[in-house]
Amino acid sequence: MASKALQSFILSFTPPPVVNPVEYDGLEFKWNMFVFRPALFKTELYLVGGVLFYALWSVINARINSSRAKSWLNAYLPLYEAQFSQPSLRGLTADGSSDYFNFSTGRRNIASLHTIFALCPRHDLLQWSYQIGKTFIDLYYRPTDEVQLDFTLAPGALSSEFVWAVVAKDELLNVKNDRWDLSFTKTTENATLGPTFMVMSEFADVTDNLLKPLGNVNLLALLQDPKVRPYFRSLSITDQPRERPSAPLAQSEREKHVILNLTLPSSSSGIEATKDLVSSLFVLIDNLNKINLRPETRNKLKKIREDLDHNLKVDALKEKKEEIEQDAQDKKAAKKKAEEDRIAKLPAAEQHKIMEKERKRAIRKSQTKSVVRK
Repeated sequence: MASKALQSFILSFTPPPVVNPVEYDGLEFKWNMFVFRPALFKTELYLVGGVLFYALWSVINARINSSRAKSWLNAYLPLYEAQFSQPSLRGLTADGSSDYFNFSTGRRNIASLHTIFALCPRHDLLQWSYQIGKTFIDLYYRPTDEVQLDFTLAPGALSSEFVWAVVAKDELLNVKNDRWDLSFTKTTENATLGPTFMVMSEFADVTDNLLKPLGNVNLLALLQDPKVRPYFRSLSITDQPRERPSAPLAQSEREKHVILNLTLPSSSSGIEATKDLVSSLFVLIDNLNKINLRPETRNKLKKIREDLDHNLKVDALKEKKEEIEQDAQDKKAAKKKAEEDRIAKLPAAEQHKIMEKERKRAIRKSQTKSVVRK
């Protein structure tokens, strides 16, 4: 009976035998004892065709992504070469087929520049289809090709400590969700910038200083350029990390950044449109120490950061205390479990003695508690 059940179980996973029709008038290939009839392999043909289409789609769109990133970097490489002693270490580095990076260093006031390309995953048909489908459900979701220029400032390049940003209105929600440092700011409109931009600033004094000419650069005029607006996503200057730290940062770990986010253009004219903005950022960084904040503004900014460090320290100590308590509970539970396992292996008589001993101990404890209460 068991063998028949096993045989039936095995047969349920066995594919049915191939039955070749006796009469066949389709295309046929013969070679010695081998016969191949294509009409009998329609399903396999569709599967192979699907796999080939997916592979071809991946290869072509991976090359499209790579070409877009290389085109932008090649167009801006002369500017990088003029600004940095090491403008393109290791060239364009790929992380998969949708993320690319370039690292530049060797300039006064700038410790490094990370150029980061985040492109749509066109090479992955399923993921790309998911993103396209999501746009019909979530009206705020807009998958786009982006390039980010993250300037890490050298020590002393910016003496003031503040967080400030100007953001395209349709990018505001993404920025608020992705950037912890911008939670320090208040979001307001600015009449001089126009209705398409929002300013995120800790104090109006910071905004006033940044939107007036600094040295040879006029940030306000650059942002009002109609050629720049279609590609501009955000520009931020920050002394805080983009993710909330778990503890106060040591002085050596504190960095200041200027971060520019652009939509990656697909045409050469679009690539050229933002060159003035990008080249002017180098001049802006060289003049950041000319920002002259009012003493009361500096004091308020300093107080905010002192309070932040205090809160981070308190939270870190609380978290450490909870971890210690959890470790103690885990050790206690493990010790109890080990003792229960040891008792379970003893003879019944020994187990009975231990259980009786525990019962008497519990009675004494309850009697002691009753005496204390009286």
